Amino acid sequence: MSYASPLLSLPGAVAADAPDGGVAAHYGDLFREQRALDQGRGLVDLSHREVITVTGADRLSWLHLLLTQHVEQLPAGQATEALILSAKGHIEHALYLVDDGTTTWIHTEPGSRAALIGYLESMVFFYRVEVADRTDAFAVVFLPAGSITEVPGDWVVRETPYGRDVFVPRGELAAFADRAGPAAGVLAYEALRVAGHRPRLGRETDHRTIPHELGWIGSAVHLAKGCYRGQETVARVHNLGRPPRRLVFLHLDGSEVKIPEHGAPVRLAADGAEGRQLGFVTTSARHHELGPIALALVKRNVPADAPLLAGDTPAAQETIVEP
Repeated sequence: MSYASPLLSLPGAVAADAPDGGVAAHYGDLFREQRALDQGRGLVDLSHREVITVTGADRLSWLHLLLTQHVEQLPAGQATEALILSAKGHIEHALYLVDDGTTTWIHTEPGSRAALIGYLESMVFFYRVEVADRTDAFAVVFLPAGSITEVPGDWVVRETPYGRDVFVPRGELAAFADRAGPAAGVLAYEALRVAGHRPRLGRETDHRTIPHELGWIGSAVHLAKGCYRGQETVARVHNLGRPPRRLVFLHLDGSEVKIPEHGAPVRLAADGAEGRQLGFVTTSARHHELGPIALALVKRNVPADAPLLAGDTPAAQETIVEP
């Protein structure tokens, strides 16, 4: 049976589509919800995301061997993010982590826990670690930067420059949302993510994406740590070349009624709708100040100042990853 958040019973809630099925897309007013988040008010229900914990004396040193991020001496309470790569350096998982001093808490994309836990458990060997699926017990809720909502002291919080991810006991989700509201939907959250140029696994990635293409070097990939699967590709591209594609931010023509869908082709505007495809739209959104916007993954050699077509929509680009 598919997941359905209890917050879908709130007034005005409209269910989101995949990959965010199970939570609200919005509660009746997308721009009002965005403005509230920008002002540090409200919360976003991310309870469809999946929660994994790692316990044991060796948890950080063990994770350090597997992840792209330097976590061996991760201080308690410090948020970080990390990737798991294939042997060829392609992104397989994106993990959002915090350690509370005894347990490493991770949330990740809906539908990814089985593969992620399977990989982690296959790498335990003789290390003193235990991997557990805690999705049924804990829900993720996002509080925007500037929020003054009080969180119980025994709850785990992952604090970032743009807000707090709170691991809420599922039985207390509705009550916490009532205290921390008003609720905003994932469309508002995604619009702010796009405006912040923050990539997301499964939206900005495909089966061959490497971290350099999305600007994940630094924030999720540490270039001066020990070996991990896929490190050879990361080091080679960083030291000897440039990635074949790059993430760009698009300002979309506001006169269009529709915004391009995920996967819509990106072409040079000068070549028209029949021109050669040079990339694809990864996420598009309607922003309360910027209007229609998007992220797209394009070939590295696309001129950085060239007007583009995102699907049928004219678009001006801003550089995120340098050509």
